[in-house]
Amino acid sequence: MTNAAESGTWKLGGFTVNRLGFGAMRLMFRDRGAAIAVLRRAVELGVNHIDTAAFYFHGHLSANELINTALRPYQADLVITTKVGPGRDPSGGFLPPATPEQLKGQVEENLRQLGREHMDVVNLRIGEALERGTGSLADRFGALAELREAGMIRELGISNVGPEHLEEALKIAPVVCVQNQYGFATRREDDALIDTCAKHDIAFVPFFAVANTAENATIDKLAAKYGVTPAQIRLAWTLHKGPNVLAIPGTGDLTHLEQNIAAGSLRLAAEDLDTL
Repeated sequence: MTNAAESGTWKLGGFTVNRLGFGAMRLMFRDRGAAIAVLRRAVELGVNHIDTAAFYFHGHLSANELINTALRPYQADLVITTKVGPGRDPSGGFLPPATPEQLKGQVEENLRQLGREHMDVVNLRIGEALERGTGSLADRFGALAELREAGMIRELGISNVGPEHLEEALKIAPVVCVQNQYGFATRREDDALIDTCAKHDIAFVPFFAVANTAENATIDKLAAKYGVTPAQIRLAWTLHKGPNVLAIPGTGDLTHLEQNIAAGSLRLAAEDLDTL
């Protein structure tokens, strides 16, 4: 069985992770037992980077609680990344983006739910009040930088941002990752941002990398050539975008999990990458 280590590794600041990780957002839409089984299987298959958030909950299920139940006590090399900024009330309605003063409470919420004394990586996610291309994140990122100095957070990242936000954040504190929507058919304006991140040894972490599953004749042809699924081609293409690009596909299905991890070892020929 393919191991996530076959995707290669990258350093998130002081942490080394396999480039093929796991996103927890979809877990709470599955049966509880199935979600726990997927998390445990992911770690068995070498996943040591899990992306989550306190606002990932639906009905009676919470991604953070599922992670806590399935994986605690945590393996020493497991890196858990969360994001703050957005918030939801107990009934699930989204709240206004957190103020700098409220961010500490959001970090503490993640710590409680996960049963951690510190967070490995915290991303400041830009919400509706600060769209990509406008505004400043200095006050809120500065608040997280203070929590990092206090030892509550080990490393910092930013999410849903443009290059100007990265430039601004780097003047405040080290940035280990940028997490944006990106995929074969979405948000390709970030091609240049991937290169900028690489120059600073910053990971670029796409979310929704395989969310657009509309048929594509080129991808379907390559999937048949390699004997894999179209989603695996999309993931392999994502990882081929640069050594600093990580993948965090999410699923609540064991078969899909194993397929996603297997995509980390898929090496596309140069001519096929040119075609894509």
